[in-house]
Amino acid sequence: MKLQYLGDSKDSFKWDYHDFLVSELGYPLFNIALMMTPDRKDGHGMTSPTSFPARDEITDFCLGLKRSRSIQSIAELPKITGASYRVDFHNGGVFLNHGNRAEYFQGFSRLEDQVVFLDPDTGFEPEKSFDDAHVGYGDVAQILDQLSDESVVSVFQHQRRRTFKEDFASIRERIQSGRSIAIYWHSLMFVAISKSEAVLDRVREANAKYAHEHRLEVIT
Repeated sequence: MKLQYLGDSKDSFKWDYHDFLVSELGYPLFNIALMMTPDRKDGHGMTSPTSFPARDEITDFCLGLKRSRSIQSIAELPKITGASYRVDFHNGGVFLNHGNRAEYFQGFSRLEDQVVFLDPDTGFEPEKSFDDAHVGYGDVAQILDQLSDESVVSVFQHQRRRTFKEDFASIRERIQSGRSIAIYWHSLMFVAISKSEAVLDRVREANAKYAHEHRLEVIT
């Protein structure tokens, strides 16, 4: 994640959907691994949060993020929506790099059920290259091994040069542990992974409900 992306249209989908998901599951913790990387002067992150049909309070929330450029403001999400979960930032605003990747994904807890959101710049590692913009399949396996069986890992995935259904089929084959489903809109997909098929069924139900309300697509 880059600060320049805060509050854009993808953020609107990101926070509206995950607030809904954590609330539907009734979990006490939304744990965000920001996977921060330095900004670039490329013009990305300029789209309006109104482009996604989020709730009005989420759109206002994203407009505030755009103005403040403060990751700590994300912690106000449940207060904005009236939800009961809390937000934690795994490793805070530490920048992810090649030298600290193994350490970065340590320190999760299995003491409470949670949704862990991984927010790489572009998504899962591709077949031929791997850098700080990606989350590795080994990273996800490492995280799942630390979590309770009922916890869920959600991963940001920007569209690549194929359809989301084709991309998700490839992603699913490469996931080293856990089962997976997905929901997508425009150029953004969220992949949910859990060790528990029963929990994934609950995510599947939440995705279907959310997709119906927002005219999105799901992959089960």
